[in-house]
Amino acid sequence: MAGDNRKEFIFVGLGNPGKQYEMTRHNIGNLVVQSLAKSQGLAFKDESRFQAQVTKGVVDNVKVHLVLPTTYMNESGVAVRRYIDFFKLDPQAVVVVSDDIDLPFGHMRLRESGSAGTHNGLKSVEKHIGTQKYPRLRMGIGAGHQSQELASHVLSRFDSDEAATLDSFVDKGVNVLLRIVREEMTSIMNDVNRKVNKKQKTDLLQVEGQEKNNDSR
Repeated sequence: MAGDNRKEFIFVGLGNPGKQYEMTRHNIGNLVVQSLAKSQGLAFKDESRFQAQVTKGVVDNVKVHLVLPTTYMNESGVAVRRYIDFFKLDPQAVVVVSDDIDLPFGHMRLRESGSAGTHNGLKSVEKHIGTQKYPRLRMGIGAGHQSQELASHVLSRFDSDEAATLDSFVDKGVNVLLRIVREEMTSIMNDVNRKVNKKQKTDLLQVEGQEKNNDSR
């Protein structure tokens, strides 16, 4: 039975438009939804009326809509609102995939609702659909080096070690979205939301910082 007995889902991949942003950390949500489309043999089409690239199909008898806003990140909600209004869809059918600086690279968090925190894309979605009650899959991109500005970090490209496992990480995100179609959300969250203890997180960030220092020498 489809997750939560829903008849359809709108998977939204957050990111910035343009070739220069394609492989940046901030666009990992976009990469996951693109990869989901590819796995299902779906092709995106530019739709100016939605300010998004869109496609739709059926997974296990459940209709899925895939939306990639072509606004910049902080206006992502405009595309989502236009899309759900046009097709008269329930805002709670929206599932957003975004980056998360509070998670080490390779880790994910799945929540059914909650605050947008500092993420401008999630803030925009919340503002335009008028609720915090929509699932979101957060893909860890790490916090970067302490001396690095947030904007610089999220708009940077993955380092060589991360790039080597990026496809695998994106595939994990795709698998979560497919499970959302097929399974109950609580069961998926129990599997996905593994604790990252403070020491593990600190050690990972220290390693990342050391690698960046070495690369800059």
